[in-house]
Amino acid sequence: MSGRAPSPRVRRVRVPSFLAGRCVPSDPGSLLHHPGSRRHTGKMAALLPAEWIKNWEKGGKNEFVQLCRTLSENKSHDTMGFRDIQQALYELAYHVVRGNLKHDQASNVLGDVIEFREDMPSILADVFCILDIETSCLEEKSKRDHFTQLVLACLYLVSDTVLKERLDPETLESLGLIKQSQQFNQKSVKIKTKLFYKQQKFNLLREENEGYAKLIAELGQDLSGNITSDLILENIKSLIGCFNLDPNRVLDIILEVYECRPEYDDFFVPLIESYMYMCEPQTLCHILGFKFKFYQDPSGETPSSLYRVAAVLLQHNLIDLEDLYVHLLPGDNAIIEEHKREIVEAKQIVRKLTMVVLSSEKTEEKEKEKEKEEEKTEKPPDNQKLGLLEALLKIGDWQHAQSIMDQMPPFYATSHKSIAIALCQLVHVTIEPLYRRVGVPKGAKGSPISSLPNKRAPKQADSFEDLRKEVFNMLCYLGPHLSHDPILFAKVVRLGKAFMKEFQSDGSKQEDKEKMEILFSCLLSITDQVLLPSLSLMDCNACMSEELWGMFKTFPYQYRYRLYGQWKNETYNSHPLLVKVKAQTIDRAKYIMKRLTKENVKPSGRQIGKLSHSNPTILFDYILSQIQKYDNLITPVVDSLKYLTSLNYDVLAYCIIEALANPEKERMKHDDTTISSWLQSLASFCGAVFRKYPIELAGLLQYVANQLKAGKSFDLLILKEVVQKMAGIEITEEMTMEQLEAMTGGEQLKAEGGYFGQIRNTKKSSQRLKDALLDHDLALPLCLLMAQQRNGVIFQEGGEKHLKLVGKLYDQCHDTLVQFGGFLASNLSTEDYIKRVPSIDVLCNEFHTPHDAAFFLSRPMYAHHISSKYDELKKAEKGNKQQHKVHKYITSCELVMAPVHDAVISLHLPKVWDDISPQFYATFWSLTMYDLAVPHSSYDREVNKLKVQMKAIDDNQEMPPNKKKKEKERCTALQDKLLEEEKKQLEHVQRVLQRLKLEKDNWLLAKSTKNETITKFLQLCIFPRCIFSAIDAVYCAHFVELVHQQKTPNFSTLLCYDRVFSDIIYTVASCTENEASRYGRFLCCMLETVTRWHSDRVIYEKECGNYPGFLTILRATGFDGGNKADQLDYENFRHVVHKWHYKLTKASVHCLETGEYTHIRNILIVLTKILPWYPKVLNLGQALERRVHKICQEEKEKRPDLYALAMGYSGQLKSRKPFMIPENEFHHKDPPARNAVAATVQNGPGGAGMPTSLTINTVRLEEGTTEETDKLKEKSQGVVKVINKAVNATPKVTTSNGNSASNSKITKEKDDKEKSGKEKDKEKKDKTPAATPEMKALGKDGKDKPKEERANKDDKAREIKEKTPKSDKEKEKVKKEEKASKEEKSKTVVTIIESKSTAEKEREKEPSRERDVAKEMKSKENAKGGEKVPVAGSLKSPVPRSETSESEREQKRRKVDTHSSPSHSSTVKDNLNELKESSAKHYINHTTPTLSKSKEREVDKKDLDKSRERSREREKKDEKDRKDRKRDHSNSDREVPQDSTKRRKEENGTTGSSKHSKSESPSDSPRLNEKEKEKNKSKSSGKEKGDSIKAEKMEKSSSGSKKESRHDKEKPEKKEKRDSTGGKEEKKHHKSSDKHR
Repeated sequence: MSGRAPSPRVRRVRVPSFLAGRCVPSDPGSLLHHPGSRRHTGKMAALLPAEWIKNWEKGGKNEFVQLCRTLSENKSHDTMGFRDIQQALYELAYHVVRGNLKHDQASNVLGDVIEFREDMPSILADVFCILDIETSCLEEKSKRDHFTQLVLACLYLVSDTVLKERLDPETLESLGLIKQSQQFNQKSVKIKTKLFYKQQKFNLLREENEGYAKLIAELGQDLSGNITSDLILENIKSLIGCFNLDPNRVLDIILEVYECRPEYDDFFVPLIESYMYMCEPQTLCHILGFKFKFYQDPSGETPSSLYRVAAVLLQHNLIDLEDLYVHLLPGDNAIIEEHKREIVEAKQIVRKLTMVVLSSEKTEEKEKEKEKEEEKTEKPPDNQKLGLLEALLKIGDWQHAQSIMDQMPPFYATSHKSIAIALCQLVHVTIEPLYRRVGVPKGAKGSPISSLPNKRAPKQADSFEDLRKEVFNMLCYLGPHLSHDPILFAKVVRLGKAFMKEFQSDGSKQEDKEKMEILFSCLLSITDQVLLPSLSLMDCNACMSEELWGMFKTFPYQYRYRLYGQWKNETYNSHPLLVKVKAQTIDRAKYIMKRLTKENVKPSGRQIGKLSHSNPTILFDYILSQIQKYDNLITPVVDSLKYLTSLNYDVLAYCIIEALANPEKERMKHDDTTISSWLQSLASFCGAVFRKYPIELAGLLQYVANQLKAGKSFDLLILKEVVQKMAGIEITEEMTMEQLEAMTGGEQLKAEGGYFGQIRNTKKSSQRLKDALLDHDLALPLCLLMAQQRNGVIFQEGGEKHLKLVGKLYDQCHDTLVQFGGFLASNLSTEDYIKRVPSIDVLCNEFHTPHDAAFFLSRPMYAHHISSKYDELKKAEKGNKQQHKVHKYITSCELVMAPVHDAVISLHLPKVWDDISPQFYATFWSLTMYDLAVPHSSYDREVNKLKVQMKAIDDNQEMPPNKKKKEKERCTALQDKLLEEEKKQLEHVQRVLQRLKLEKDNWLLAKSTKNETITKFLQLCIFPRCIFSAIDAVYCAHFVELVHQQKTPNFSTLLCYDRVFSDIIYTVASCTENEASRYGRFLCCMLETVTRWHSDRVIYEKECGNYPGFLTILRATGFDGGNKADQLDYENFRHVVHKWHYKLTKASVHCLETGEYTHIRNILIVLTKILPWYPKVLNLGQALERRVHKICQEEKEKRPDLYALAMGYSGQLKSRKPFMIPENEFHHKDPPARNAVAATVQNGPGGAGMPTSLTINTVRLEEGTTEETDKLKEKSQGVVKVINKAVNATPKVTTSNGNSASNSKITKEKDDKEKSGKEKDKEKKDKTPAATPEMKALGKDGKDKPKEERANKDDKAREIKEKTPKSDKEKEKVKKEEKASKEEKSKTVVTIIESKSTAEKEREKEPSRERDVAKEMKSKENAKGGEKVPVAGSLKSPVPRSETSESEREQKRRKVDTHSSPSHSSTVKDNLNELKESSAKHYINHTTPTLSKSKEREVDKKDLDKSRERSREREKKDEKDRKDRKRDHSNSDREVPQDSTKRRKEENGTTGSSKHSKSESPSDSPRLNEKEKEKNKSKSSGKEKGDSIKAEKMEKSSSGSKKESRHDKEKPEKKEKRDSTGGKEEKKHHKSSDKHR
């Protein structure tokens, strides 16, 4: 430098590079062969071979020169060429030293070689240096002399200065280059000291102000002209030299001036760069570091200009970031500590907000907080690292900025607002061109942002691909702090929208698509990490929320929900600020929710809206948690959500689904019998909120579908609520009959009169629901899943759950299916529906949909099809006649239904179609109530309501006229719609009835028996459909009536009704709660029809008199219509109806006494439903009332829901009591005149006087025998007929027509008995007090007029027996009376038993495989069993049965018992009841002598009390001894104590039922339940015998009468057995005998 004194040359010994790091060998000669000197010593020898030296002048010299030239061509210092030259020169010089070559020859050749390279003199000097060291060590002086001569010869080639640097001072002296080596050494030491150890004294500012003043003037001049940095640099150098200025101080001043003139980057940066060539590289960094250090005092504040200068120097790589970073404060450790402290503070704030603080503590807390805040407000020390970072961002040096941020905790840097804003500004600049091109909304001007003047700033983005390079990265560093710049937020979102538009268009190539996929995933990451967290930190900016929704709505809901999930559950824990925000949001939400009521919905709603714009997930999570606890919040919350943005509604949908899917919440209450209230509340909220606001449903619907796929049906509750609220389709079992009636009309009538709430404005919401289902293809899958799940509930979800809950889930599944199917049918267009629902056989066989559900889904399709075909045909031909129309309708039905008829054949076994045709089956399942009848009364009711409304509008003076006009117009329009709809339905119903009239002849084929036909009809049509929905229940009853009215061939109405009413226990027991309600409706409608016919002879004659359904004998040939004698007359029909009422009472009492929850609940539901028509008879009503009263008492504490049901029914029953009538008013009990009976006999079989039980049995027997005619021909010779001479219910004898002798004989006997029967009846009437209503109920089992006397006697005798233990006198008297009749009977009986047992044997011989073929076959067998029983059942004779007969009967009984269908066993049960009564009566006749009236009354009272007392004592005793005793089933001779319900289950119903001991009337005694039946199966006939005998014993001992011999007891017992189908009857007898105790 010009300012510095030139330093003298100091010789430094420098080892040549080719020998660096090697030790010098003692023998110089060995150097050539030193192993380290070269990789291959051979090659070294090859460089200068010995031949060249020998022939030096001839060719050696030239070879050497050529070698050097070749080696010199490679000029690199690092390569082997450089080393080879050194080696060659060294070898040459060494040959001279050894004397092989003369020094002048060497100097000449070196003179030639020296020109080949610029650095050749230096290389030669290095060689001399090595040789100097080597030769000085040698003792041979000659070699040293040779060396000296060589150097002297080469002095002209190497400058003396170079040699002075490298050779020893002694050598230099000997060469004559210096005078004295000692002086030379001293001089070099002095120069070194001056150079390295003495400080150079430059002038500083205070010493040489002129120089510095000139420097500042030089730098501060106007730089706008032609002044360049080079020119100024030369001037600066001159000033430094002239004024001896300190170069470092000069550099410092240049930086100071640059700080003050930041606009002259282009001048100062090159100046500093040039200046730095003269300085050490670290100097600039040290000077900057010193400047930063100066400002590190606590009070110091680093100026931004210094940051900027440092940033620019960094950007131009004049300094390294690592070098400067160490000079900056605070240290990285301090920054990490601070970050941790912030997190802890945030958590403390959260804890404070969630803590419950008492008011006294609050004030203290607040004061402390204030003090802390004041402390905090003291300015924190300057963070120079952040300052530098900000400066880097401002000038666009992203690389260095990024590396600074990487040194700090995540988001620490951007959490400082200034840095976040600087980074945002950088992003603004970077995305500008792309945003201007694709992001600016139409019509918006915007304010363009100019690019940075800096060429080193990041490249601006012109395409979406460019965003990936820098912008996404910058945004990730920003994180939640993008919230500082809402405008940039909006820009990024708009770019996202534009990208999604391009992404979703299909036109791109495969490569582009892959790139777009990557960009899409980047966009999702940015949304998750930047956009949503930033929204949380923004202060309720609704516009941003809407802007974001613009992009979000282009994402599929799966992606959206994933983002919301991350936002809600993870994002808020990632940053201290977000932790605070979450706590504040919850705090605020609590504040609002505490004050939310119906009255302040608006203001609270606004507050909720404000809060939701930024933090919807947190807010909704809290609101939903409150709703789950307090369901009364639902309405106000739903109303208050009207200020939300679209994004918030979508987030709400997600939050609801997340709350529903919460795995930590139990879906059942602790009692495991009901669905949890939180789930019910959420479902209700769902329905309301989705209806009111435009929220996307796809996610929720898919969630329900997924739950169903997983076999969970709890969440169907949600679907049920959503469909109910959005589509206005209610599903409730509590519909009134008026509503039900309205539901059978058109859509308008349904909307007006069919629902509880008047449902309005569901058009939009139902459209939204429909669109969601269709867009995501969920309509049919949901239906199929529900249909499959309904049957799966019991197996998949039943498990350990309470039966009540399983029933509830089953009902929920079923109800939702019905509701959802109804919604689809009414809302989907014909095309949509037909396109989605497959044919019936596919539904059932491929999708395994239950038949009832499959037809339910297909039904609207058939209706659509038929109506569209009908319209086509009408358009094709213009004929307007009604007949033409009907014909076209029928044609269209045939076209549509023909494929259905074919399809249904695959649904059942071929055997089924022997009895009913596929056409009948399809017709039954495809029609609805709308097709069968017009609800005129409903239409009238609704029209009248509208008229009243219009009148009220007219009378209303306050209503403004224009509103009046509008309302009236609305009412008038509605009225017109309803009338039009009624007219349309009427025409439709007429067409349908015409169609059915034509079809009916092909309906029932009756290839087997009529009984079998009815079985199939009930089993496959009526029972499955009547419990499907309330309207279907009504439909089934109407359909049965319709089939009857149409005079359908082969359909026995009587048999059908009998089957329905006869034994309802099984059906009731197997229903769920809602099914029981529907079954009750069905029975109610059936009873209504029966009651109408029962009420008036005229109606009966008109509607049933001449109809084939009321034939008492049905031959396979069908109905000839002529023979009035074959019809059931009115009086007998009344007896039948009474029998049905009695059967219902029996079944009801049985169910009530079982103690089973399901039995009791279901029968109470059914009884409540049939209350309008049953009970009508006073004594039956009283029997029920007592039993229900008992239930009320027992269940009050145990099962409150049963108690509530029983109380409800009890109250209603009491209110019906005034309308009940005595039995003799319900049907005539007096016997007909004798000539009438004679007429009956002459008329032949099935005459008017025939008793009903027999009538129906006759039908059954007749049908049973048709199949077995061949087998029985040998025995009976001809068509079997049953002749009944029924005055005393004498044996029903089956004889051949040809057997006239025996026939007349029997007639005679019966006439005699008729007389004796009448006398006895008279006698009884005299002796017995007026029968109580209870008594009346007892003996009645539907026995008609001719049998009435006997029945009466039965009743009264049994009543007396039960009430009072009789004296021996009475017993004897009755025995005598009975003897005569017995003797007469015995003769006829024997023959019948024989023929009966033979017939049975033959039937048993039928191959057993036939039974295994199918259920149908079984039911047929059962029916046969049922048919035959009554014949034997009414025979009374002391003749004992043979053992074979006994076992046959046992087998037969098993067959009947095991059958599943309730309708099958009903026939058997009817007759069993008769048998029971007759056998009981028989027994009474042996034991009951008569008393005078007054005595009897007294005895009655006393003994009744005694018997009650005894029974109570016995109960207590039994209770005590129960645990000690272990009884065998077959030997059971004690009744089961009252409370031992569990034990009874275990023992499978041994002796009596637990509650029998208290019952007072046989009508109260329960009939066999399933468990008893099962038990019966396992018993042998011998055991049964023993059982019944023991029961008899107990009965007698408890009534206090004398003990009779075993033989006496066995007699009636055997009779009883013979008359029953096995153990069933005997069981019943046990029960009745238990009661006598």
